[in-house]
Amino acid sequence: MAEDLLVAKGLEVTYGAGRGLLRSPGHKVLHGVDLTIRRGETVGIVGESGSGKTTFGRALLRLVDVSAGEIRFDGVDITRLPDAEMRPLRRRMQMIFQDPMASLNPRQSIRRILVEPLLLHGLAKDAREAEQRVVNILDRVTLPRTVLDRNPHELSGGQRQRIGIARAALLEPDFVLADEIVSGLDVSTQAQVLNLLKDLSRDLGLAMAFISHDLSVIRAICDRVYVMRLGKVVEEGPCEQVFAAPKSNYTRALLDAIPLPEIDPDWLMRESLVDETQ
Repeated sequence: MAEDLLVAKGLEVTYGAGRGLLRSPGHKVLHGVDLTIRRGETVGIVGESGSGKTTFGRALLRLVDVSAGEIRFDGVDITRLPDAEMRPLRRRMQMIFQDPMASLNPRQSIRRILVEPLLLHGLAKDAREAEQRVVNILDRVTLPRTVLDRNPHELSGGQRQRIGIARAALLEPDFVLADEIVSGLDVSTQAQVLNLLKDLSRDLGLAMAFISHDLSVIRAICDRVYVMRLGKVVEEGPCEQVFAAPKSNYTRALLDAIPLPEIDPDWLMRESLVDETQ
């Protein structure tokens, strides 16, 4: 068994809680949630809108504060780690956003977007070495080098999402959080992006949390799944086990509402052959 990389216990997140004379209970979004992700493992977090899955993911990365509970990353308690001590860990914990246009600076070229983080984190000794590493990762994500001189708005949605993946992979993380990253893409492009993620996870030994409302996507890419409802985990286990014999009535209702197609084992590979690099 691989060792645990990211462990969350009893996580609670409350929005809008007041202090002092304006003290109010606020709105609790997460209610004592637990999660474990092992090195090299891909875990799905699934649930309907408002289930708390995105808040849960952001809490794992310390992008939102938790009001109770504990988060341990590679054995270090990061729950309330000061920013100065948290900063070195940021490189090892990356996020790929649902909307790449919201996370890519529209005024910067793709070259600058990819080169600057390498220099900032000391992963390249100079701009020349950084650019060579960028060229290598572009080859991995099957994008032409000509994209380096373009701005994000000049790329297709699938190409922008690959740039987001490339930027995360360049920093040599141990853990990646992918939040609904294929929800806005057509089926063929979804398959290309998912196949790319599977390859990178295998080759780089990445642990990954994949947030999605699409059960067929979770089944295709994840080893285990956490099913969320109203800020709580209602079921957890290996994907095939959970989808074949759900124990929770809520999971069963999700499966009944959105029937899972039979997944062709060659689906991802076949769809990924469609060339979207032009």
